[in-house]
Amino acid sequence: MAAPTNQAAWLMKANTPLQVGDAPLPTAGPGKLVVKNAAIAINPLDCHMQDSGVFVQQWPTIFGCDVAGEVYEVGPDVQRFKKGDRIIGHAINLVSGSPQDGAFALYTVIPADKAAILPDAIPFTDGVVVPMALEAAVCVLSLKVPGVAMPGIPTPALGLPYPSLQHPVLSLGKTLVVYGGSSSVGSMTTQLATAAGIDVISIASTHNFDFSKRCGAVQVFDYKDPSVADKVIEAVGKTGQHDFIGIFDAIATPETYAHGLAILAKLGGGHLACVHPPPAEVPANVKAGMIFAVNDVATPVWRDYVTPALQAGKLQCLPPRTIVGKGLEHIQSALKQSKAGVSATKLVVEL
Repeated sequence: MAAPTNQAAWLMKANTPLQVGDAPLPTAGPGKLVVKNAAIAINPLDCHMQDSGVFVQQWPTIFGCDVAGEVYEVGPDVQRFKKGDRIIGHAINLVSGSPQDGAFALYTVIPADKAAILPDAIPFTDGVVVPMALEAAVCVLSLKVPGVAMPGIPTPALGLPYPSLQHPVLSLGKTLVVYGGSSSVGSMTTQLATAAGIDVISIASTHNFDFSKRCGAVQVFDYKDPSVADKVIEAVGKTGQHDFIGIFDAIATPETYAHGLAILAKLGGGHLACVHPPPAEVPANVKAGMIFAVNDVATPVWRDYVTPALQAGKLQCLPPRTIVGKGLEHIQSALKQSKAGVSATKLVVEL
């Protein structure tokens, strides 16, 4: 039987369209898996990487973060997986720089510590929306010590517990505001925070209120409301004895920062965790940081939580996917759609 061949959507240089072509068939080293991809998903980070070459360490490159498919090869020391397992996983070309670690290919190498079995009842095209958002959400919530996101910019360190499989989960008596609750990372952060016993107040568009509540938000406010900051402050105040943790800003624009800092000023400060670099100057009682969505802090969640939580419906494959097409050639149009803006959905390409 002939050995399989690999293809990938290559980025030859920044700000150019992807080119589909042959790629080496990767092998699984220690701690790694080779995945035969059935679906990949698009993240805003992918658009930034294509446009500016940010984080690219060698050219040409294969990038992309989210994969779902079958294990093709298992590294020599990997115990949790076997060939043929259905999995979802987080590809880490972002930090490794190696083309074989990019998602936009037929075969991708991923760390076994950033993968989980996908239950048979969940299609690959649904499960693939989870990986990067999951790791980013854990990096929002559970880091205990600030790291470095970019030179001079720390990562947030909220130090919150991991999500629990308990039902019902015990309340921690803490409240977190999620700005952009219908985004991929915002909705996943809402799910994981809720599963850790944290009350989430979400800020989203009115047509996504029900979606944010489905993720676990106890209250949702309209981001277009001129008095949104005042309403959030009032809502947090009504939680009584709850500790106010701070804000996760999944949008990270000058407008959202202004509202976030106004909320923090009235509530005595707290954390401001962002998906982009935070404001250069913040009050002394505000701990601002930018998430970096690759970190070993997520390993226990991948290992112990993801699969049983998916099986129990406690972790949902949200936001729902929109399938752009089938084949590597559709990744470029998916990136174009993502760049134009999507709401409460994640773009997926079948392979």
